[in-house]
Amino acid sequence: MRKKAIAVLFGGQSSEHEVSCISAATVIRNINPDNYEIHLVGITEDGKWVLAKDLEDLTSGNWKNSQVSAVISPDATHHGLLVTDGDGTRVIYLDVVFPVLHGLYGEDGTVQGILELARIPYVGCGVLASAVSMDKYYTKMIVERLGIRQADYVAVRSSELSEMDAVVSRIESKFSYPVYIKPCNAGSSKGVSRAADRASLVEGLLEAAKHDRKMLVEETIIGREVECAVLGGREVRASGVGEVLAASDVAFYDFEAKYYNPESKTVLDPDLPGDATERIRKNAVEIFKAVDGYGLSRVDFFVTKDAGEVVFNEINTLPGFTAISMYPSLWENRGIGKQQLVEKLIQSALVRWED
Repeated sequence: MRKKAIAVLFGGQSSEHEVSCISAATVIRNINPDNYEIHLVGITEDGKWVLAKDLEDLTSGNWKNSQVSAVISPDATHHGLLVTDGDGTRVIYLDVVFPVLHGLYGEDGTVQGILELARIPYVGCGVLASAVSMDKYYTKMIVERLGIRQADYVAVRSSELSEMDAVVSRIESKFSYPVYIKPCNAGSSKGVSRAADRASLVEGLLEAAKHDRKMLVEETIIGREVECAVLGGREVRASGVGEVLAASDVAFYDFEAKYYNPESKTVLDPDLPGDATERIRKNAVEIFKAVDGYGLSRVDFFVTKDAGEVVFNEINTLPGFTAISMYPSLWENRGIGKQQLVEKLIQSALVRWED
């Protein structure tokens, strides 16, 4: 039987480039080589698409020096990669693509659009779900229609920051400090900050504007940070719940705390008040379906310390897939190991247009 050809996309132009490479290495290690012919396609930080030799080439970073170009052809008759080297250009037929890309230019519907044009099955959410879930403002509008509690917010555009005093006054008239500032389109908490006063609010707005032209300023929710994994194509299921315990010396679970602070921890199946666990699982599936999710997502919530209220935070359509990431850990805790999980995701991709 012919092995199916799969391309794993990694790297990318977003601020989460390095995390994507780590996630991709985990995915590749868990693709069964007996069933798949694996092609590694890296995208450099300046947007160059190249073919990596192997997993060692990826983990060492040497892939960035590759002289072999490899791009997904949008021509549906090619149905694969256009590979160009010293011998010319050839087409590698692909059965499926696993885009392990976090953040902008990969998790936001752009790459998914190319794959739709090419008519190549791919792992994960489609164009619509990827785009609206990447944009925190539009996600909030969808979740608001569901009647699910979420943090109140003020939307700000970078073009408004030339009149900073007016922006600050609008925020201060609605919220007391502290508040959180978030770019609408960024992941792994890039550009997110906590403002305890006017000076730090201004600083946070300017920092967020470096990552996106739209941003949100949110009320502070005092509570526990929890996450739920969603998996599914025809049928959608939610994992158990995991709790994020940021290191004691950080104000919130930011990028450094997530990936570089060894004191940050995650707890699987935490003891939550009342029926909070089941409400989180139910809300996670409801939100996933509302954004037209497919394949996988991680949905993040708060559980308030006073009343045990469940508050939606955000949805990630291509969550981290590192060895310690919450998404694969939550499914491992439910008896689905990484290799089985990766295979389920690939199989969901192969039947996506049958659904």
